[in-house]
Amino acid sequence: MPNITLYIPQDGMPPDDTLATLTERCTLLCTDILQAALMNVHVIFVAVRHGRGHLAFVEIQYRLEPFRTAALMDQFMEELDVAIGDSLHLTARIRCFGYEATSIHARN
Repeated sequence: MPNITLYIPQDGMPPDDTLATLTERCTLLCTDILQAALMNVHVIFVAVRHGRGHLAFVEIQYRLEPFRTAALMDQFMEELDVAIGDSLHLTARIRCFGYEATSIHARN
C-alpha cells in the first residue's frame, strides 16, 4: 500500500505514454507526501463503461500512520487532482480509504 486505482471510461482511455506519465506523478506523490516505500506503491488503470457521475473515479487504499493526518491527505488529494487534470483533462472523484495495519492481511 498505497494502491491507487483510476477508473476511466474505456472510450476515453488516454495513450500509454500519458498513462506512464500519470503513473510516475502518482508514484512520486505516494513516495513524497505519503512517505511510502516505492516497492509498496501500486497504480492501476481500469477501463470502465461510464454510467453516471464524474468521468473519472479514483480510489486510494493506504495504511494508516500517525503522520498521515487529515491535512496531509488533503494535500495528497489536491496534488493528485492536479496531476489527473493535467494528464486526463478530467475532474476526478477521489476517495481515500485508510486501514489499520492489523486489519491488512497481504501476500506478495
